[in-house]
Amino acid sequence: QVYLVESGGGLVHHGGSLRLSCVSSKHTFKDSAMAWFRQAAENDREFVAAISWNGNTVYYADAVNGRFTISRDNSKNTVYLQMNNLKSEDTARYFCAADLAAMYAGSYTLTTARDKKNYDYWGRGTQVTVSS
Repeated sequence: QVYLVESGGGLVHHGGSLRLSCVSSKHTFKDSAMAWFRQAAENDREFVAAISWNGNTVYYADAVNGRFTISRDNSKNTVYLQMNNLKSEDTARYFCAADLAAMYAGSYTLTTARDKKNYDYWGRGTQVTVSS
């Protein structure tokens, strides 16, 4: 069963923008830390950005910091990734993920956010292709 559904990917020119969305069907969304990861062909899945359950804490990979913005709307069970100034190296399949335990850990750190093993649910991804 798929609990997270991503959308918003597509083909965009270098320097362009896209906004990804991820909708959760789980009532636990508001208590979950959410993240975006991406995976390019033949590469490992890598951390892109994360946001705490209440939206107060956000983290970004160095490669996207200053260009991407993660946000969430708990009333819509949705997390977003606004991607600006896209580069060819941003081409990948983008996945959202939910961490159900982060809220109860006492602190929410970048180390926690970046670790794929901490995530309980994953979407199937949406493809982003940036042409030069």
